[in-house]
Amino acid sequence: QVQLIESGGGLVQTGGSLRLSCAATIRAFSSYTMGWFRQAPGKEREFVAAISWSPGNTRYADSVKGRFTISRDNAKNTVYLQMNSLKPEDTAVYYCAAAFIMDLIPTMTAPTYNYWGQGTQVTVSS
Repeated sequence: QVQLIESGGGLVQTGGSLRLSCAATIRAFSSYTMGWFRQAPGKEREFVAAISWSPGNTRYADSVKGRFTISRDNAKNTVYLQMNSLKPEDTAVYYCAAAFIMDLIPTMTAPTYNYWGQGTQVTVSS
């Protein structure tokens, strides 16, 4: 049974930082593209960042480039999202997702992801 469990969300002031973690119970984790998406109240789910299976190419939404960094530790079956210089508009539920796609360019399309976590709340106060 595949499980993705996010952690690390919380309340932070504008300009602060958080690191989200996603622990995956997946066989052959290193073969999966991993992504982060978010959904704010009243808005559709949107792509945030993704990292390919190997050699770990990354892709970011324009709104987070230069502030967020996605990384993975295949030995720990974990993907991370380091979020710096947080803004109130970053407030959302953040979801981890896994796609069994072995492309060098990680996908940013939500329907291509096979598995999803339950989400973790990130709130940035002004």
